[in-house]
Amino acid sequence: MSSRCEVVIGLEVHVELHTRTKAYCSCPNEFGSEPNTNVCPVCMGLPGVLPVLNQTVLEYAIRTGLAFNCEIASFSKFDRKNYYYPDLPKNYQISQYDLPLCRNGYLDIEVDGVTRRIGITRVHMEEDAGKLVHGAAGTDYSLVDTNRCGVPLLEIVSEPDLRTPEEARAYLEKLKAILEYIDVSDCKMEEGSLRCDANISVRPEGSTVLNPKSEVKNMNSFRAVQHALAGEADRLCIILEEGGQFLLETRAWDEAAGVTVQMRIKEEASDYRYFPDPDLVPLVISPDQVEQVRSALPELPSARRQRFMADYGLPSYDAGILTGSRALADFYEACVGAYHDSKTVSNWVMGEFLRLLKVHNQDVPEARLTPSHLVEMLNLIDQGTISGKIAKAVFEEMFVSGRRPREIVEAGGLAQISDAGALSAVVQQVLDGNPGVVDDYRSGKEKALAFLVGQVMKATRGQANPQLVNKLIREKTQHS
Repeated sequence: MSSRCEVVIGLEVHVELHTRTKAYCSCPNEFGSEPNTNVCPVCMGLPGVLPVLNQTVLEYAIRTGLAFNCEIASFSKFDRKNYYYPDLPKNYQISQYDLPLCRNGYLDIEVDGVTRRIGITRVHMEEDAGKLVHGAAGTDYSLVDTNRCGVPLLEIVSEPDLRTPEEARAYLEKLKAILEYIDVSDCKMEEGSLRCDANISVRPEGSTVLNPKSEVKNMNSFRAVQHALAGEADRLCIILEEGGQFLLETRAWDEAAGVTVQMRIKEEASDYRYFPDPDLVPLVISPDQVEQVRSALPELPSARRQRFMADYGLPSYDAGILTGSRALADFYEACVGAYHDSKTVSNWVMGEFLRLLKVHNQDVPEARLTPSHLVEMLNLIDQGTISGKIAKAVFEEMFVSGRRPREIVEAGGLAQISDAGALSAVVQQVLDGNPGVVDDYRSGKEKALAFLVGQVMKATRGQANPQLVNKLIREKTQHS
């Protein structure tokens, strides 16, 4: 994109709360049930029914507002947002309009070592709509699943303070981490628990006037959000440079083609005919209620990152990766609570553990490998029972099977050879087979030693104690 084109981005994030029941009725709030089974007259909007607010929804909303540094309104209300769509049986959505529960918050993000504060306009409560299940290719129908109707949502609306797709991704990643830390949502984008709509506009650098914006939808990962915004920014900047006409439009991200495509033009603002919901009483929130929720907030990612650096001596990069997920941070702390070297634990967790989670498409709670597995394996290394190379194979087997490291070592005959007598013959055999390399080492070429050690390790299938091999080679080449 051109350096003369400034990009302006604002994000609207919808978060499904993981309460036991829905927002205004006692139907189960669970994903994956048979279509149209988690429903009742209330969430279907049948005549003569009355909604009752789930108190946990209110608590989670206050908790979220506080975590995002918002002001909590002492007086708030619910409104009806009227629109007609096949998956909205009531033809209106219970939401909040002019008096949201949480306002004027912010979130600090860091990109390329630069910290920026992104304003949060509001966090408000509402209910989800149902879901359309479109027929197979070539069919002319869609089916309606109303299970999601009435599932509690929070909408988190940012100020248009983001300036790059990279900042948008950093904002979403930090927002997701905080939501997981405060335990209000599982934030699974693949299940629709976390959904993002992005508003993007461009203007000449230095201008304060915004051109009509594009709203980009259909993004199911943070990577997709970043790529979609990058592509849309390039498209809009070309329009700006060529003096073209901007359209107020909604566009969808086509992952396969790598472009945004037009869904519809917005010729005028939608008229949702908001009015106060007559079936739900206004909310009066006391300062004591707010402080009670504030006092129960857990340690948030930024504070935990600083503590990891102070208590465990970790570099900023390590601490940032490890605290990016509450589950990963808990896993790490369980390890360092039982093992003395915090940096060694960090290396294994950030390296092999995260690699295997990605390979097997798992989250931390799903892993069969536990902190006690890793600690036991590190102790085996310290005791000289296995080498670092063998440890990687043991780690992978633990991850896949869940077996204990000592069991894997004993069953596979993987114990490190630390007996000088047993290694002496192998070392001598390697020396006899590589006289030229031995001469190079004697003449002062240290790389020759690494080659000889490698040959011994190869001959012993990586089980020889490297320090002992070094010692034996030095002794034998000095006395030959």
